[in-house]
Amino acid sequence: MRILFVAFQDSIHTARWISQLVGQGWDLHLFPSTLQGGPHPLLRSVDIKRHYPAILRLPLHALRKAADVQDNRTLKRWFPKEFHPQTAYWLSRVIRQVRPDIIHSLEFQHAGYLMLEARERLHGNLPPWIAGNWGSDIYLFGKLSSHTTRVRAILDACDYYTCECERDVRLARDMGLKGIPLPVLPNAGGFDLELAGRLRAPGPTSERRTIVLKGYQHWAGRALVGLNSIELCAAELRGYRVVIPLASPEVQLAAELIAQRTGLSIEVLPRCAYEEMLRLFGSARIYLGLSISDAISQSMLEAIVMGAFPIQSSTACADEWVVDSLNGMIVPPEDPRAVAAALRRALTDDALVDRAAEHNSQLVRDRLDTKVIRPKAMALYERVYRETHGAAG
Repeated sequence: MRILFVAFQDSIHTARWISQLVGQGWDLHLFPSTLQGGPHPLLRSVDIKRHYPAILRLPLHALRKAADVQDNRTLKRWFPKEFHPQTAYWLSRVIRQVRPDIIHSLEFQHAGYLMLEARERLHGNLPPWIAGNWGSDIYLFGKLSSHTTRVRAILDACDYYTCECERDVRLARDMGLKGIPLPVLPNAGGFDLELAGRLRAPGPTSERRTIVLKGYQHWAGRALVGLNSIELCAAELRGYRVVIPLASPEVQLAAELIAQRTGLSIEVLPRCAYEEMLRLFGSARIYLGLSISDAISQSMLEAIVMGAFPIQSSTACADEWVVDSLNGMIVPPEDPRAVAAALRRALTDDALVDRAAEHNSQLVRDRLDTKVIRPKAMALYERVYRETHGAAG
């Protein structure tokens, strides 16, 4: 079976998903949906299409200047319609050359939109196309006037659809999905539970003295609300350390000021390796993640796997994994007092966090073990191949 992925080449989620398929004798190809970054180290046994000419690796401002040069026939030949670095022209060429049995675009706003352009260039003559919905692709962007038309166009054109929330299956159907929704699976695949066990601190979760706050503050992330709630719980947090991975600059500034005001130990964690992040979650009593939009928060899943008590905003698909006050807590993303109330309870109720860890341990074995997810991921492609080519992959 020959599969062409259109996806971020530097994303660990891309790498983890594709790595599930390695070793099956399938012919795997990847077309990078952007020029940012290089291939993720976990991308092995995949033919990455280095489709852009060397000139396209220049800074964007230099490329635009070159494109403006009069009579630049080379650039005009590369970009017969529109000059931009992630051109569908090259994707359409790769599709013709590779002739994949299946194309799977991972994410809408880059890979999916790029596929729409390539489809137009190929006059709709595509192999079976699976459109993968990541994060906020439909839940948030589907509501925005500048994206709605293209989101609906993807749902109208794709043959199959993947996502990681039952919520997003319903939303896709409401927005005109004509393709077939495939089984809901985490976009980053499953977890190696043997590795997780080695990285997890021994003893009950209630004995841990670390709090992890996801540090994104941007169009979706609301880490500043989390910091506000932490300040409201300063008395209960004496003796704990607060660690903030992925901190935006404004979060770093606010964290320093709050640490000065309260005397709390607040540490901003530089970007680190995947295993180090798991080790951090494996030493945490509580994970706090807030955003106005997400699918399954990968950080929340990592926290659950590593035994931390998750407090997650209601705007992710947390309710498909967490029963409030049983194995985590679900909170509004922009109400620091409500978040503080949940945080205070998780700090003071040892029985709650220990029971949650026990419950989540079984949940992880049933729904997140790579030994469970990997066969389901492979079956997904075998089904599409069988239904579109009339034989097993």
